[in-house]
Amino acid sequence: MKVDEITPNADSTALLAGAQFMDAFRIETEHSDLDARHAAEVMVEQQPRWFETLQTLRNILVKPFGLKTSGAERGVPRDMIGIFPVVSQTQARLVAGFNDKHLDFRIVVDVAAAGNGRNVTLTMLVLTHNSLGRAYLALIMPFHRLIVPAMLRKVAN
Repeated sequence: MKVDEITPNADSTALLAGAQFMDAFRIETEHSDLDARHAAEVMVEQQPRWFETLQTLRNILVKPFGLKTSGAERGVPRDMIGIFPVVSQTQARLVAGFNDKHLDFRIVVDVAAAGNGRNVTLTMLVLTHNSLGRAYLALIMPFHRLIVPAMLRKVAN
């Protein structure tokens, strides 16, 4: 299953005004009844052990800086996809993400008809606020480029 890096086709101003980083990856699937929410749920469920290990390490490292370890807020009920709060959703698009001290991010899952199946596109947008945000983004980018295709491959299975 081939995952292609594509030119993002999302309105960054509407999704995350001022975003300094944006990328997108796409995979084709034969699942003709797939919608954006279900695609997002499949992508975040049962992550590989190496991803869970990285996530645990990340949470340990960022806690002293007062950064969020998920989008969940105590006492505030929210619609969540994994650790990400849902910002908006339609059948064709789900937007999730949250704002933090160091950066704001959005994950956009788009599903569109493609022959007898669907194209699923995962777009990431990031707006950094300070040097910690820029350093964090630089640190996670090599992992991001591994994680996103792995997540998309799960949708095509």
